[in-house]
Formats: sequence, C-alpha cells, structure tokens
Amino acid sequence: MPEPASEAELRAEILRLVREYARLRHAGFALPAAGDPEEFTPGVSPVPYAGRVFDADEVEAGVASLLDFWLTLGPEGEAFERELAAMLGVRNSILVNSGSSANLVAFSALTSPKLGNRRLKPGDEVITVAAGFPTTVAPIVQNGCVPVFIDNDPITLNARVEQLDDAYVPGKTRAVIMAHTLGNPFDVTAVTDFCRRHDLWLIEDNCDALGSTYDGTLTGTFGDLSTQSFYPPHHITMGEGGAVNVVRNAGLKLLVESFRDWGRDCWCPSGKDNTCNKRFGWQLGELPEGYDHKYIYTHLGYNLKPTDVQAAIGRKQLQKFPAFAAARRRNWHTLRTLLDPLSEWLDFQLPTHATAWTQAGFTWDSSGHRSDPSWFGFMIRVNPGSPVSRKDLAVALDEAKIGNRMLFGGNLVRQPVFAQARKTGAFPMRIVGDLAGADAIMNETLFVGTYPGLREAACEFIAATIANLYRCPSDAIQPR
Repeated sequence: MPEPASEAELRAEILRLVREYARLRHAGFALPAAGDPEEFTPGVSPVPYAGRVFDADEVEAGVASLLDFWLTLGPEGEAFERELAAMLGVRNSILVNSGSSANLVAFSALTSPKLGNRRLKPGDEVITVAAGFPTTVAPIVQNGCVPVFIDNDPITLNARVEQLDDAYVPGKTRAVIMAHTLGNPFDVTAVTDFCRRHDLWLIEDNCDALGSTYDGTLTGTFGDLSTQSFYPPHHITMGEGGAVNVVRNAGLKLLVESFRDWGRDCWCPSGKDNTCNKRFGWQLGELPEGYDHKYIYTHLGYNLKPTDVQAAIGRKQLQKFPAFAAARRRNWHTLRTLLDPLSEWLDFQLPTHATAWTQAGFTWDSSGHRSDPSWFGFMIRVNPGSPVSRKDLAVALDEAKIGNRMLFGGNLVRQPVFAQARKTGAFPMRIVGDLAGADAIMNETLFVGTYPGLREAACEFIAATIANLYRCPSDAIQPR
C-alpha cells in the first residue's frame, strides 16, 4: 500500500486544487491584461461602478489561512500591518474591520486622557466638509464633539479651504477630519498649514484615495492619523476591513489599539501574554495592585478587529496594488477623453490645483503644487444649462446596466439625521456659509466606475450611452 500522504503533501495538494478551481470558477474577476479577449455585449453585460478584482492568489491565501485555523487576527494580520505601513511610509498601520470603524477608532483615540491637554473633549469643535460619506462625520458626534461644516468645491469635490479661517474659533476648534474625495487629494498645503498654525489634530480619511499623491507624496501620510477602507469597491479589498495609520507619533499606536481592542490597557497581541513583563505588577485606577493587566481598561472601547483570513487575502491584494492604481488612472483618462465632446453640458472633476484638462494632460494653477489622484470613480456634473437632468442621466445609465452612484450622502446637513438634529437640538453642529457647493454636488453630480476590472469596451459604452441621451451622434464618441 502507498504511504499515507504527509501533512505538507496534503496541504500542497489542497492548495493546488484550490488554485485550479479558482481559475475555473473566478476567471472573470482577474485584472484584465493586454491582449485578453473582451467579452462584452452593450446593454446586456453589466458595467458595475466598482467590484472585486482578484485571482487564484487571493483564493489560495484565504484557504491556506483557514487550514491554519487561526481565526482571530494573528500572523497574517501582523504581516499585513507591516507591509501596509511600509508601502505608505508611516510609523504603524493597525487593522480594523471597516473604513467606518477606522474613522471611529482614529477619532476616539484622540479623546484619550493619556493625551493630557491635547485630548478632544465633549463640546470641542471639529472642522469637516459638508458633502461626503456620513461615517467621516459620525465619530465627531458619537464622541460628543461638535461638527463644523465647511463647503465643497463642486469641481474638485474637496473642501473650500478659504473657509477654514471662518470656521475656526479660538479655544473651541481642536481638530480637522476630512476625506480625499473620490481619490482626489484635498489642498494638503492649506489644510496642514492651518492645523499647524492652530495646533489642531488632523485625521485624513484616505479610504477612497489609496495610492493618490500630493506633490509626489502619498496621501494618508500628512495628518496625525489616517484611515483606509478595504470594502470591495475600494482600491484593494479583504471583503470587509480597514486600517488606521499612525503617521509620526508612535505613542498614538497604543491608543488606537486600545480603542480597537475593548478599551483595554494591555498591549499584548492576540494569543500572547506578559509582553510588558509586568502582567501582575500594575496598579491602575482603583483596582488592587497586581490585577491582571490583560483585564485593565483605560478607555471605553470596542471590538473592531478583522480576521486573519481577511488579512491573508489583503496581503495578496497589496502586491497587486500598483497595477490596480495604474488601471484606475488609465480608466479615468479614457472616460475623460471619450466624454470631452459633451463638455458643453457636463463638467468633470479636476485634481486639486488643476485648472483644466486637455488631451495632453492637466494645466495647473500658479501655486506650484500638484496632485495625482488614484481615482475612486469618475465624477459627472450635469451643469445648469444641460437639457438633461441628473436624474435623467442616472436613469439612462441604470437602464443600460451601467452602475452609478451619487456622491455618497450629498450635502450631509440635508440628510434626515442632521436635519432632525437641527430642529430638535439632539446634538449640536455649526454650518459655515450657505453650502452652495455641497448643494450643487447633491443636486447635479453622480459618478461611474474607474475600478481595475473595467475594460475599454465598457468605457466606450458608458460614453456612448451618455452621448445618445444628449442625442449626440454616436460617432462623436471615438475610442482612443
């Protein structure tokens, strides 16, 4: 009789079969390569605005992690955190279970009593931007602070930074949190100068902008903390997942981990004890001396960790990220070129500091600063002179099976939760100016996809569908 297979041989055979299965079952999710046949039927094949891009590598990594059966965050998570931090050039990256949790944990960490006079306290004001995703703003309210909304520019989609000084109140304003919208870096120079001048915390919501650069430096590296999302529409995915990046101040790492891990004081990683060599040698709070450090809680925290299986998948995604980012930029420029004949009626997003788009590239303002977005999506603004409304455009795209989205929550102060709070006083907020730009974004814009799985034929179909809606001859939209 043949010798029974060893554990290593069984594992290798399982993973060989997993790769073979993945190549058959999931072939359509791989990153398109030059020369690959395009199987696309206009009006029949769906064109999602975003989606997972993966191949047998991710499936094998997930199954291999399950075979090890380390279900909580463990060695794969530790490796992912090191690799993400190294890619960004930050001190630390701490994994959480979503981008929304990343914002919550990052903001909560700045409320720690360990920060002394710099801690954020209930009633402190925090400047943010009116149009965006609600969980950029929610942690401000959830921690008892006061959101102060400034307006968005409807072309960059980012903050009107000239309103920062109007929003500032000495002794009350303590922090800024805002996103790089659809991957477009906000005016980093203006925001960081403002924060430095007034000694304010800065949290960069980098969830839509992994790989974007400002003056050649990656976003997510300018603030005190920054956040990432690894939900499937984002630049890389683990299914669910996110991260908080500690940019410079290593002391913030323990605070972020505490709020992520139940609020505990102990910094031992999962499955390890007595990292501090004083497990039974602490006396904190009103606890007896020697109380187990693993069960001492300095903060009111959460349990927001992902699993090691997710981290294993994410590590493979990180390896492919440069190609993903290149594809997003390529798809954005393809769509911009194809839709240029409709510029009479439609406006398109510009990178911060850009003044115009041309076939040769962008023209720039006199500031000397440059931004290079790793685009999350392609924004289309139906300008007021258009014979077609934003709703008409959205319906036409939907009927053609072309995925499209509004800019998340639009003007957030118009959302039911904030409108109700303004009426009832359920929680305080402050609004700077009339938010006309945020209203324009809410009423006039949508975006379609740039994600790496988008092929040229799909981009051409998006453009042709929009052109047809404007009764523009279909041959006015030419492939590159």
